[in-house]
Amino acid sequence: MQLKPVSLDVIAEAREEAHAVLMTLMARLAPGEHVVRLGVDMEGQERPLSATLPITVEGDGGADDLVGAEPTYLDNFAFLLTCGLAQTLCSGVMYLRSCAPGADSSATVRAWRLCWGVLTECPAAEAAELLDGREFGAYVDAFGLHCADDGDEDGCEAVYPPVAYTVL
Repeated sequence: MQLKPVSLDVIAEAREEAHAVLMTLMARLAPGEHVVRLGVDMEGQERPLSATLPITVEGDGGADDLVGAEPTYLDNFAFLLTCGLAQTLCSGVMYLRSCAPGADSSATVRAWRLCWGVLTECPAAEAAELLDGREFGAYVDAFGLHCADDGDEDGCEAVYPPVAYTVL
């Protein structure tokens, strides 16, 4: 894989954004089993690169829930997300499949589109179309990932704003 050169500052900011996105995502998960998948198309690649991150949340849905992710999967996922955020010619999709505890619970699916170095949430209908039936479950609107859940998402700003993504 050959990526276009970017400055170390761009990589550092993209890495910070990737980790902030993952921490926001994990903080928003309800108890149960979750799988996050990321596919990134990079210029010059025949097939998208992909990463999978299984996450388990144990607890009662409160602030003291235990969130578990295997460090190797977390590192690989964060690295690919960093590359996608730092490279403006990348595109892709990140989606979350969640199963609530209990055998009778159905899965929910949320999706985010990666385009021009920006990760944006998809409404349920767009997520279903984007994933084209690859995931079974009830599609629901994705939540914002660029800030902590403070109840005021309208005033939320990404750590790494889209205007900062420029080709050097």
